[in-house]
Amino acid sequence: MPKADKDIARIGEIDVEVNRRDIKNIHLSVLPPNGRVRLSVPTKTSEQAIRLAIVNKLAWIKKQQADFAGQERQSVREMVNGECHYLWGRKYRLKVTDAKGKYVVQAKVNGKLELAVAESTSIDNKLKLLNRFYRDEMQHSLVKLLPAWQKKLGIEANSLNTKKMKTKWGSCNIQVKRIWLNLELAKKPPECMEYILVHELIHLLERHHNQRFRSLMDKHMPNWRERRDLLNSLPLAYEDWSY
Repeated sequence: MPKADKDIARIGEIDVEVNRRDIKNIHLSVLPPNGRVRLSVPTKTSEQAIRLAIVNKLAWIKKQQADFAGQERQSVREMVNGECHYLWGRKYRLKVTDAKGKYVVQAKVNGKLELAVAESTSIDNKLKLLNRFYRDEMQHSLVKLLPAWQKKLGIEANSLNTKKMKTKWGSCNIQVKRIWLNLELAKKPPECMEYILVHELIHLLERHHNQRFRSLMDKHMPNWRERRDLLNSLPLAYEDWSY
């Protein structure tokens, strides 16, 4: 991956993380959950060019930050009866029951997410069980999605796994062809996870988010922007994402 030197620039009331990288173009991002601003620039970009790139986008940056500030967030997880949880975009109410054998998590058609555990089970262990359930759900879905998309794109990842990620929906190590997907995607509508999967697979064809990358996305998933916007509009996780 290209090496980066990080610095912080302050423009007005906005702090911007500036990353100097071995890239050709300037990329500006406003990141969840709190609207942190990141600017990636070619290594030899002047301070004046950096300031100009930020100033020209100040209105857009403030709008993005305002959108994040007003976005719905899930409450801190207490794993108690009636607590709201999501699975594939649908809202469920948690129902904690006494386990009669193996600890299990089941999504019911009545909108209940049943968690069968011993009464003494800690919140952390309940969360571990729930995350294992989300991981199983994602893996079950990926069994069909991954081969279909690899065939369509004419590429193949060496490995694809899921894990908790604090600032990204997915990542791709191009050198070893390893893809990671954020476990939070199990809470979003299925088309959101499929979008992130395709996004990361296409990085095996094009490393950068440039015009070629966007053209490949347009060709293979014409509605990817709608899927991206849907994903970004949904409730954020209860964690305070930091980078």
